[in-house]
Amino acid sequence: MEKHLICLDLDGTLLNDKKHISPFTKRVLQYLQKSGHEIIISTGRPYRASLDYYKALEMNTPIVNFNGAYIHHPNDQRFEPVHEQFDKRIATKIFNDISKLNVKNVIAEVRDQVYINTYDQTLFEGFSMGNPDIKYGQLNELLPESPTSILIQAEESEIPTIKSHLTKHYAEFIEHRRWGAPFPVLEIVKKGINKGKAVKYVADYLNIDYDNIIAFGDEDNDYEMIQFANYGIAMGNAIPELKAIANEVTDSNNNDGIGKYLNQYFNLNM
Repeated sequence: MEKHLICLDLDGTLLNDKKHISPFTKRVLQYLQKSGHEIIISTGRPYRASLDYYKALEMNTPIVNFNGAYIHHPNDQRFEPVHEQFDKRIATKIFNDISKLNVKNVIAEVRDQVYINTYDQTLFEGFSMGNPDIKYGQLNELLPESPTSILIQAEESEIPTIKSHLTKHYAEFIEHRRWGAPFPVLEIVKKGINKGKAVKYVADYLNIDYDNIIAFGDEDNDYEMIQFANYGIAMGNAIPELKAIANEVTDSNNNDGIGKYLNQYFNLNM
């Protein structure tokens, strides 16, 4: 069988609700790697919060972080990294808008540097993976350069209003997507950034035919990746909008959805 590229979102997809990779799915993925197929992580998380899973699967491929705003190869210096930051002036305007909206907190990230507007123990625990340098205070004053991403944390009921505001005032500059787990937040990245473009970049580097790309996701930040992949697979727990555009729907993240699909697709009989 020709070499395939298998693209894995993390939260709600590869990871179960306890943030673990199940033994069966891990066994299937590692078998496929040893058989010559390529596997990548494609996530909204920063690299530091993806590294443990990258190591657990013994990967040796590029990794897609911040929904495609940062792509690099941890083990190959020859790989040309991508780091797309959006204009700091736009970030400043968004920070100033926050006072008009019912927002709980705002987090800005520059690769693995974290800047949080207001201290929150839960947020600290969620963003401290990988021991980043975390600073607190007014983001307009703290942020040293253009951000890789901004996260806006708000109550679920406020998310539609905030999304509408961002679309109305900043549509030509930014992309914004909703996260489900681990926090109900909106992530903002530079205009034109998405996982679909990132997967294409990696597939070109690995010289893999686009017809041989399989991608798994569950949220709206997976939309372009699922559309781009020849086999775009939504998890059983995915949002309805993603299921509607996926080629197929597999089982949930808590019930080996990835492992089951790949076991059947590759006729592994595991």
